[in-house]
Amino acid sequence: MTNSGDRRARASQKRRRLTAAAARVLHEQGVERTTLADIARAAEVPVGNVYYYFKTKDELVQAALSEHSAHLDQLTGQLEQLADPRERLKALIAAWVEQRDVAARYGCPTGTLAVELDKRADGTLDTEVGAVIRRLLDWVGRQFRELGLPDPDDLALTLISAYQGMSLLANALRDPDVMTREGTRLLRWLDSLRAPDGHPR
Repeated sequence: MTNSGDRRARASQKRRRLTAAAARVLHEQGVERTTLADIARAAEVPVGNVYYYFKTKDELVQAALSEHSAHLDQLTGQLEQLADPRERLKALIAAWVEQRDVAARYGCPTGTLAVELDKRADGTLDTEVGAVIRRLLDWVGRQFRELGLPDPDDLALTLISAYQGMSLLANALRDPDVMTREGTRLLRWLDSLRAPDGHPR
């Protein structure tokens, strides 16, 4: 690799570290409490480097949203390896429950960002975080559609609403067991759903 290629690779790696750090720190501290120095510290890069890649905090928020979106794509890509859409949805719930300790401390990464960004007067970022949630809704809706269930988009809304609600309550009560109990209830609900011919698909 040439020197310029080395520099590009290092720059790309540094930007990637900053993006991952932004997603983590913004989730843990919120947008208003987070400084560029906090993100530099978490990424283990000099604070001046943050300004080289991201001119404003909003650009870092956008980078964090891209990180959440990439994580969602990675998760749904893994779930697509399962042949049965009902099993994909169950595995999605299991992934949520697996994050119960994080949810109890900080809430849902995209949900908490959506609430916080909605309160800002200058908002365009709130629509971007909404787009990430919309992608999850669309993916879940496709699974219900594959199962041949009526009103698949409404079922998707019910499932994602339940996730947001249990994340919020786990966080408010500082009780990860909320995620476990609600996750179990959602699994039973999924098993109860039948196609119009009465057969599970």
